[in-house]
Amino acid sequence: MSTPSNPKGVPLLDLKAQYEQVGPQIEQLALSVLRSGHYILGAVGKQLEESVAEICGTKYGVGVANGTDALELALWAANVGPGDEVITPSFTFAATAEAIAMRGARPVFIEVDPVTFNIDPEAIKSLVNAKTRAIIPVHLYGQSADMEPIMAFAERFGLKVIEDNAQAIGATYKGKPTGSFGHMSCISFYPTKNLGAAGDAGMIVTDDAELADRLRALRAHGMRTRYYHDEVGINSRLDEIQAAVLMAKLPHLKEWNEKRNEIAKWYAQAFKNVQGIIIPQVALRRSHVWHQYTIRVASTGAGRAAINRDDLAKELAARGIGSMCYYPVPCHLQKAFSQYGYRRGDLPVSELLAGEVLSLPMYPEMQEWHVKTVVGAIQEIINARMVAGFVPAPSVVAPI
Repeated sequence: MSTPSNPKGVPLLDLKAQYEQVGPQIEQLALSVLRSGHYILGAVGKQLEESVAEICGTKYGVGVANGTDALELALWAANVGPGDEVITPSFTFAATAEAIAMRGARPVFIEVDPVTFNIDPEAIKSLVNAKTRAIIPVHLYGQSADMEPIMAFAERFGLKVIEDNAQAIGATYKGKPTGSFGHMSCISFYPTKNLGAAGDAGMIVTDDAELADRLRALRAHGMRTRYYHDEVGINSRLDEIQAAVLMAKLPHLKEWNEKRNEIAKWYAQAFKNVQGIIIPQVALRRSHVWHQYTIRVASTGAGRAAINRDDLAKELAARGIGSMCYYPVPCHLQKAFSQYGYRRGDLPVSELLAGEVLSLPMYPEMQEWHVKTVVGAIQEIINARMVAGFVPAPSVVAPI
């Protein structure tokens, strides 16, 4: 498709464009569910569990109400509770740490790698103690964490590993899919995800039959047989309508992820000569599914950008171009987790990233002109600041 003569801007995400592609299939499957009269824990949900487990390279899938419940239920099934500690990155959405806190355990925040934005495995050893029960690595923005050393540490110290695979379904690490490494893996099907429902939905995948059995009970009030409660559980079941939406989209996931990779390449090419912007990189022997295309607007050193991240986002919005900061405050500095005693400066890489990252439009229906519009606008904004007299900061040693 050629560039329109008058491009009007680019949204951060365009779910309507996706619906134009798969709407008829969604409506057909959803209507069949409505006509069936079976709306909870039915055949479509079971089919989805099997299909997602296969994508993740595991034996079992357990559908739940949302990705946050998936994390809490996985911790529950791993017997994590009061007095326990769970290692997880601070630079992630708060739900990961929230699930740990909801179990009465303490989130122990770990530093991240500045290139992949994921757990720095070298930092694990210093955080493990007698109270440590689990590690939750997050595959942030669509790229896998460095799972080999993480699993080695977990085996050495007898820890459970629960992958937060909310943003990276379909990604791989050394040829294996994300979700296939930990004892359990948690997925979100929030509408904005690469595989998104029409509301909240989630899933836990695992190779462990006993864990899968317990998860199924816990999601349904602790029942294995109706009205016989083996333990206290919660109500967190993936409904059949959401399962139908996801089953209609599932055949397109691989194609959509491949298109996201093509768009990421367009971005990399377009950004080649833009000063002050650090583009995302794919680590060796990993594949990326680009849930987000997240740049860093450099704030330190001789290569400092001519504009800060927040001002750039405002300037882009004024041009009709969507962007979003995921996430402006790392978990260890959030008010909700202040009781754990962290202070600014404790995790300098996470704090630096929180001030620099900006996610740009990324969805499979984008065309190359969309990318050129976005990057062209960024270049114009930076050029204007340079003309206005921006002077790069003196070279300093950055904290990464």
